[in-house]
Amino acid sequence: MAFVSGPRQVGKTTTCRSLHRDAHYLNWDDQDDRRLITRGPKAIARELALEKLADERPLLVLDEVHKYRRWRTFLKGLFDAYADRTRIVVTGSARLDLYRRGGDSLMGRYLPYRIHPLSVGELLVPEPHDEEIAHPSRLSEARWAALWQHGGFPEPFAKRDARFTRRWRTLRTQQLVREDVRDLTRVQELAQLEILVTLLAERAGSQLSYSSLAREVNVSVDTTRRWIDTLCSLYHGFLVRPWFRNVAKSLRKEPKWFLRDWSGIKDVGARSENFIACHLLKAVETWVDAGLGDYQLRYLRDKQKREVDFVVIREGKPWFLVEVKHRDETLSPSLAYFQEQVGAPHAVQVVIDIPYVAADCFERTNPCVVPARTLLSQLP
Repeated sequence: MAFVSGPRQVGKTTTCRSLHRDAHYLNWDDQDDRRLITRGPKAIARELALEKLADERPLLVLDEVHKYRRWRTFLKGLFDAYADRTRIVVTGSARLDLYRRGGDSLMGRYLPYRIHPLSVGELLVPEPHDEEIAHPSRLSEARWAALWQHGGFPEPFAKRDARFTRRWRTLRTQQLVREDVRDLTRVQELAQLEILVTLLAERAGSQLSYSSLAREVNVSVDTTRRWIDTLCSLYHGFLVRPWFRNVAKSLRKEPKWFLRDWSGIKDVGARSENFIACHLLKAVETWVDAGLGDYQLRYLRDKQKREVDFVVIREGKPWFLVEVKHRDETLSPSLAYFQEQVGAPHAVQVVIDIPYVAADCFERTNPCVVPARTLLSQLP
């Protein structure tokens, strides 16, 4: 099976249904489909006529089925009985490995894939490819401006209307808190959770202080941590942790928080960092899902408060450092310092507001200033 997860309204259903023109689509949120799913694998087999000889296996797309309390048992039974007669794609707006409730394991029966908002690389080359780094290519100014202003979610990106984007963003956040959290977790204090979501939007790109957030929301530190983990699992945002060779030390340090949708971030510096963070996370997770290796996205900071915004880790070793600026082209001294300290082959200062250059960012080994338009065109 393929497990396809990603943020709400990122295009999971459209993508999966387009895999085959005759795909069978069942949505847990549809009452009739829910009734069929709860009747079990044999009912599904009858609906798809799996007892008949066919020249190809039909494609079954199961959407939001993880909201079903017994979804893992249902999928295990369906796969074990009919894997040789149907292809199964499971989609969801939550991490499909999160809501495990004991019982039988699905290990060995699925491969996970994560869908992200649109990126520069995907707009240039929509088809998946096996290369880590592509040759640089120019994205049109109109598409670049739309991505920067309206975010990477397909609907606001396509409409390119500021009023629609604001309304869409507000509605999506409300649905996340009032529907997704309610359906998939035991969180009851939704009003306080909404306050936390608002505070986190103001702190995009910043280190999180769980104790400070807990005081402002009037809940415990452990509750704050749990709620933030929930928001991450529902793809509202993500955490980037510092990198140290000592893994335990990394876990003790405060992570940085980023939103999946950068379009509502007012501060241009914070938006720039969040914009690059989303592109780097997409690259890292795409490489992992494609089986190219083990990759992580981290940041660097020492006791003297020297910092580099991001470091991409490949097979446990720093690969390239990224410092983000909106307009400043003065090379940060932290890049050279940390590159020497960690031994990364590449270090770049990515500047949002400078023109595209048709040169490979990864041909340089010394720290250098590069346009965001160039670097991002080389990532998935």
